[in-house]
Amino acid sequence: MMLFNSINVLGASLAVVVAETIHGVALVNRHGDRTSKHYPDYQLTNLGYRQSFDAGSFFRSTYVANGAPKKILGMSPDAYVYTQLYAAAPDQQILLKTTTAFLQGVYPPLSDINALSLGTETINNGSTYTTAANGFQYIFLRGRQATSPDTMWIKGDELCPAFTNASVTFKQTPQYLSLLETTKTFYAKFWSVLQNVYDYTQKDMTFAKAYDIFDLINVASIHNKTVTSNVTSDELFQLRTLADIAEFNSNFNASQSNRNIGGRALAGAIYMQLNQTLSSKGALKFSVFTPSYNNILSLFGLTKLTAASQDFYGLPPYASTLSFELFTPTTMSSFPTNLDDLSVRAVFRNGSDGGAPLVAFPLFGGSSTSMSWKDFSAEMLKFSITSTGQWCNTCNSTAAFCSSSVTNAGAATTVTATASVSAAASNGKEMSNAVAGVIGAMVMLGVFIIVGMVFLLRRPIGRKNKGAATDSVVSGAEKRPSLTSSVSEV
Repeated sequence: MMLFNSINVLGASLAVVVAETIHGVALVNRHGDRTSKHYPDYQLTNLGYRQSFDAGSFFRSTYVANGAPKKILGMSPDAYVYTQLYAAAPDQQILLKTTTAFLQGVYPPLSDINALSLGTETINNGSTYTTAANGFQYIFLRGRQATSPDTMWIKGDELCPAFTNASVTFKQTPQYLSLLETTKTFYAKFWSVLQNVYDYTQKDMTFAKAYDIFDLINVASIHNKTVTSNVTSDELFQLRTLADIAEFNSNFNASQSNRNIGGRALAGAIYMQLNQTLSSKGALKFSVFTPSYNNILSLFGLTKLTAASQDFYGLPPYASTLSFELFTPTTMSSFPTNLDDLSVRAVFRNGSDGGAPLVAFPLFGGSSTSMSWKDFSAEMLKFSITSTGQWCNTCNSTAAFCSSSVTNAGAATTVTATASVSAAASNGKEMSNAVAGVIGAMVMLGVFIIVGMVFLLRRPIGRKNKGAATDSVVSGAEKRPSLTSSVSEV
């Protein structure tokens, strides 16, 4: 698990912020403290709620509130604005509750920040009303069910046979087989600690269950004094290190792209949200994802944060946050018209403790803690999954939403998007990826309108066309950020 002992050497502390303007951020959160995953009905603990809320409060004070050192340009400081914030998590109680607590830290009840008047309405008879609980703010959170195509952005490793098959190959490597053999004595000593786990036998005490054993003992070390007295801090550190090795290598391999599918989908979501900030000229300002830890590990490997610090080979502590900042290095009062002015920086906060700093790390093996938007886009698109169809094809998934029509359409979208990005890059600063996508979308819209008019002219009067207009109406009416859009739109 990440300790960042060398954080002051390898990372750039952001205690002093130079003149710059943040235009948008995309955050990746880990959940807060919970009961052990070994048991089916595991829960976020009160400590976990507090950690996630405190993390949200930190980023409120960093990006949102008036006077914030890295205040996002134009973001509402007190009252939640639907179009400015996008949040998504799998429909799993730990991750949904974590995100809910985090968002309440970002936008707490208005009475708590002396802004209750912003949530007060007066009707014609003179009566005034506020929302429940003294201005409690109901922030829209997109909970993604396992059967939803949008789930693949944050749970891209699930329902994905290609990932499953690639992940298990780690167990065939010399590294795995060596650790399985050399750690037998070490794991055997913890049988007395775990012998009351209902489905464990002594045979289970091996590196094959590295994460599960660590998780059981780590949770107990926080909530069970008996275990604390029976397991030393050095032993817990060793258990953590072995779990790091098992989980990182099960979810990332630089030469085996299918093992990285979860991270590739998450990277696509991050890229698309930042690109949505760009294409909306800063209307979307704050995106939040709460994926599973294994997809976060995969993302660490893909973005080569592991080259910046070896600590990124480890599991991030509870309520840690990785933030991708879209910014200009000068003070600005509006979104830039020249996209060459935009840069991207990755910053990481190790847990939710009050003293935990926000630290910048170089991406993609570079030496600078920032890079141009153009270079960031090019690097991300080398490995990102940018459509549901592409994910279905890559995974060989039999998920219900992976019909042949969706898969073929998704594959075509990805090719089109890549071509648009290349064209934008070759034509210079005047045409962004987003603009290229919008132009492509408008051309296609024109084609659809022409075809639609011909169809309407030839259609028999009075015949019902069930469901055909539903998606078009919704797509045209909603001006909110959404990952249901194809990549050519971002």
